[in-house]
Amino acid sequence: MKTKTPSSTTANERSRQIEDICLRLLARREHSRRELLDKLALRGFERDEVNPVIDALTEQNWQNDERYAECYVRDRIGKGYGPIRIAYELQQRGISGVDLDVQAEEQGGWLNLALDVYAGKYGEEKSMTPDEWAKRSRFLQQRGFSGETVKRLYNELKIKLSRLG
Repeated sequence: MKTKTPSSTTANERSRQIEDICLRLLARREHSRRELLDKLALRGFERDEVNPVIDALTEQNWQNDERYAECYVRDRIGKGYGPIRIAYELQQRGISGVDLDVQAEEQGGWLNLALDVYAGKYGEEKSMTPDEWAKRSRFLQQRGFSGETVKRLYNELKIKLSRLG
């Protein structure tokens, strides 16, 4: 008569538990591999027991970092964030090497996105003090737009600095 050893039953149960948690998380939204690892670590699971489960979910296409990155980039562009910030956020989530320009071009390019963000925040005022210009530039750079994009935006809008303030 064969009996199950407690360690094998526990390992199978833990794997099933990990898989259930992962599937619940992935049913709500896409997650990067690193996000799943981090969330499971917070719940007390070891990476050694989590990695094989996530590998299996990846093979079954439940978890896919490329698909996650595509959804994440589309969402962040839609919320008015630039390439520097998006790339940084992706890196924090374990994703690198994504060509952000492809998705930006589908939505009109980074300059057009910066123009939309700027117009939504500041309207169409064409003259401002150097302090206001610096404040607005910092805002755009905090959103993730490069200094070059900000400069192109000001040229495109023909914004002039006024000496009076």
